[in-house]
Amino acid sequence: MATLTGCRSRGLQRLSSSVFSDMERARRAAVARGQQVINLSVGSPDLPPAPHIVERLHEALDNPGNYGYPMADLPEFREAVAGWYERRFGVKVASQEQVVGVMGSQDGLAHVCLAVCNPGDLVLVPDPGYPIYTAGPVLAGMELYPLPLRAENDFLPDLDAVPPQVWERARVLLLNYPSNPLSATADLAFFGRVVELAERHGVIVCHDAAYSELAFDGYRPPSFLQVPGALEVGIEFNSLSKTFNLAGCRVGYALGNERVIAALAEVKSHLDYGIFRPIQEAAIAALTGPQGPVVELARTYQRRRDALVEGLNGLGWKVPAPRATMFVWAPLPPGWKSYDFALRLVERTGVTVVPGVGFGELGEGYVRIALVQDLKLMREAVRRVGASGLFK
Repeated sequence: MATLTGCRSRGLQRLSSSVFSDMERARRAAVARGQQVINLSVGSPDLPPAPHIVERLHEALDNPGNYGYPMADLPEFREAVAGWYERRFGVKVASQEQVVGVMGSQDGLAHVCLAVCNPGDLVLVPDPGYPIYTAGPVLAGMELYPLPLRAENDFLPDLDAVPPQVWERARVLLLNYPSNPLSATADLAFFGRVVELAERHGVIVCHDAAYSELAFDGYRPPSFLQVPGALEVGIEFNSLSKTFNLAGCRVGYALGNERVIAALAEVKSHLDYGIFRPIQEAAIAALTGPQGPVVELARTYQRRRDALVEGLNGLGWKVPAPRATMFVWAPLPPGWKSYDFALRLVERTGVTVVPGVGFGELGEGYVRIALVQDLKLMREAVRRVGASGLFK
């Protein structure tokens, strides 16, 4: 009988999930030892959606007509997205031509290179960056050009340092601000330079703004699409996962350049039948309903940030306070590798974090800490770190 060999594609072979798999095994081992694990690794919201969103979802679930294939976005969903963007950012788009729903922004980011690239095309990706920025292009057969993101440059890429021949080859530029995992932010001047270079070299910009509403201390992150000319060169992804605590519902959207949006929508039409209608109904309620819960959610994360950062700094672990996102990007003391530190931390304390090297080569020397537990547990995590002896 013949046996199957070589079942993993070349694209899969180029990717590595070993760091994340190893951390999950370490978490399970801690549980098996009887430790109460405080999971600060996965960026999954621990709070529920606002009541009016859940109520709309219940109503839609009770409608027997909502269980067929959606086939396409509800027009009202695209209108809700366009309306929210105009109110929040002053960005006007044609709701039916320049908006498309995706099953979470990760879904759209995974498929956009299939829509606008050919195998062998060059994609500019952040390093460190959320893994989908690498995985999506790699699985589509693209070549990667990493853009170094370093603390001394506020974790912004030095776009002028990219060689002219690279710009001429590049098809797509992937960006993410506020950033996962870095919690870095970008201003309109930076986005203006992005638009200028994209126009000059014919590059498609794909900006992930999934954390636009989780911002602190009065800061309001801008949209890439606010820059004049941005709609001519790119699109922006956003998500209801973090802003409205709908992570498990898998609902987000892309908006911007109508040609890119049309190509992405066409790819999606070949791969799935659209977002479950009751979830679209819940998303409409979220986008068009009261935004007070979003403001309070950001305050909740800010309180958690303050408890964690102030507590860790008090232990001698010098950690900067982020302006946005649900993450803290924490530099390690000299001599530590991020993988070794994260394993030692969970072994000694039961607190799980993600090694920075899991986000790219330049993530070495950092760990990502997610603000996904209540204040009591955030403070308990600090107490355990202090008792661990790691910062004597």
